[in-house]
Amino acid sequence: MALAIIPTILCGGAGSRLWPVSREHHPKPFIRLADGQSLLQKAFLRGALLPGTTEVLTVTNREFFFKTEDELREVNGAGLGTSFILEPFGRNTAAAIAAAALKVAERHGPQAIMLVLAADHMISNQAAFAAAVEEAITLAQSGKLVTFGIKPEAPETGYGYIEAEGNTVLRFVEKPNIEKAQEYMASGRFHWNAGIFCFAAGTILQEMKLHCPEILAATKTCIAQSRLAQGQGFIQMELDAATFQAVPSESIDVAVMEKSSAVAVVPCDIGWSDIGSWNALGDLATPDDKGNRVEGQALLHNTRNCTIHSNERVVGAVGLNNLVIIDTPDAVLVADKSCAQDVKHIYARLKLEGHESHRLHRTVHRPWGTYTVLEEGEGFKIKRIEVKPGASLSLQMHHHRSEHWIVVDGVAKVVNGEQELLLDTNQSTYIPAGHKHRLENPGLLSLVMIEVQSGGYLGEDDIVRFQDNYGRA
Repeated sequence: MALAIIPTILCGGAGSRLWPVSREHHPKPFIRLADGQSLLQKAFLRGALLPGTTEVLTVTNREFFFKTEDELREVNGAGLGTSFILEPFGRNTAAAIAAAALKVAERHGPQAIMLVLAADHMISNQAAFAAAVEEAITLAQSGKLVTFGIKPEAPETGYGYIEAEGNTVLRFVEKPNIEKAQEYMASGRFHWNAGIFCFAAGTILQEMKLHCPEILAATKTCIAQSRLAQGQGFIQMELDAATFQAVPSESIDVAVMEKSSAVAVVPCDIGWSDIGSWNALGDLATPDDKGNRVEGQALLHNTRNCTIHSNERVVGAVGLNNLVIIDTPDAVLVADKSCAQDVKHIYARLKLEGHESHRLHRTVHRPWGTYTVLEEGEGFKIKRIEVKPGASLSLQMHHHRSEHWIVVDGVAKVVNGEQELLLDTNQSTYIPAGHKHRLENPGLLSLVMIEVQSGGYLGEDDIVRFQDNYGRA
């Protein structure tokens, strides 16, 4: 039987370092690059293109499932099998990998090779990556837990390091100060720890049983209580929240890799970046003759070495040097490039104050499509709603607000109290507070409509769901 290769993508994150484009409910893996693909889509294709790949497994938060599924479907032209493990909340990488390894071993056997990839990294040299994976698979088949070591390009203090001789790991080192980082780079024995792993499912389970048995045992208990569902072209397992809470939270590096005697490293130069700041993301764009890197519309005068991102509005920059300027519809970031890592402090402050801009964009993705807040004020909110073909919102009711729905494009099937209506373009309906209602797109094209809310309270939590296609009722 041919050896099964299962790329396993870990997709999550808080969205703090690339705010305001990344948010808590739109973290870094979903950021679209200039070529139109997201970091998650690039990770999927990176694994899907490898010889021997039989399916791609993604571990993500259950809130991101429909968004993740849409992203992968968009680039999965070959119809490769996809499977998902849905976490109710994050418990770090050891728990995620334990759950993935248990399911891979069950479905494909303990000899199946897992290639663990982060959803939010960039690798620009696919050929070099494929060669490194081939070497890693050979080591994994001999019982090794393989990690990938990146040839350092600079004395970076933001990465962990691996000291090695050939494929033999001598030690793992936490993020060093600048003096140590310079020393590591000069020695030629140290590599950046990329957080990419390759091992047989049975091997990682054996090593977890030896080095972190409590994590493995708690994950097994959780899986036994979890729901398995199968859809068109995918399999998903939603982890039980009550038992998953009992799984200790620890990274795979600390739980296993730093303790195991079976660890090996593949040194490689694959064009890797963890896209850990706006400087790193900006570096993906081609600079102009003054070192400026621009995505979107910007007019520059006497401006040098700036990173500017604005996809909706024109940015004017005059007499600036070494700045990051990131414009989104509801938030703007201006930072000195030397302080790019400190953006997380702005994010933390917004979260502490309960400001919505740490969580959501003006455009919010839902399983059925998207909504965009166009304008809001005291007692009113106006949204643009787009519903995917064949999708429907839940049968629901609001206590505190009434809604006017106006169809802009497409056909809407509407439940409004006791009525069931078909609304065409330019037609509308009024839904009083307290009425059960539902919106559905029965057509083959997207449905676009404007919703005008009015009432004393317009929060998204003023909703009672009676029926829902996505398990939210």
